[in-house]
Amino acid sequence: LLLTAVLPLAAVIIVLLITWGISINSSVAQERERNTLAPPTSVPKCSLSRVCPPNHIALRIRSGAADIVGPTCFNSIMSHALNNVGPGLNIAVINALTFFFFFQFYTLTKDPKDILAHLKKIKRGMIVLVASFDDVTQKMTNEMREIFSEMGSTLIRSVKRRDSWVFAGRAGTKIKSLFEKQAVNDEKNNIYGGWPEMVEVGGCFPRVFSD
Repeated sequence: LLLTAVLPLAAVIIVLLITWGISINSSVAQERERNTLAPPTSVPKCSLSRVCPPNHIALRIRSGAADIVGPTCFNSIMSHALNNVGPGLNIAVINALTFFFFFQFYTLTKDPKDILAHLKKIKRGMIVLVASFDDVTQKMTNEMREIFSEMGSTLIRSVKRRDSWVFAGRAGTKIKSLFEKQAVNDEKNNIYGGWPEMVEVGGCFPRVFSD
């Protein structure tokens, strides 16, 4: 009788162990599947505090600190280390569909007509990132200022000799930019003698423009 009672009990225990094992394996498999399907953890670009939402570009532009600290821009496409910045206007133009191309102006040596011609070639809707270095006003014309105003700049008309100025806007849209900063050259308040402090803007810029 004792043997007869033990056998069913053993069978029940075996069934329970098998069921428990299947349950654990199923849970492990589900967890592996979730980990496989989950998107990789994103890291904020351009030293931003957060990851930009879809259809936005992470950017950071800084320049100033006398004529020592040259512009750095976007995601390291413009810097002294890359040897592609110089005195005057430093500009990166981004096509949201084909990513970006870059060109720069050294306004100390360029003809204003050539600078103006390049600015006029920028197609409407393209994202334009600008950083001054040293002095941008020596060959800055009113027509150039008007073009930057149409990109969304509200400060360009007041930019004067040796002011620090950084800006991100969109060509030909006349939409006020939230990415613009200016440090005025004032001998009484300048941090670096003949130059004002460094200026910087950063954030998430919409990739696509719609009317």
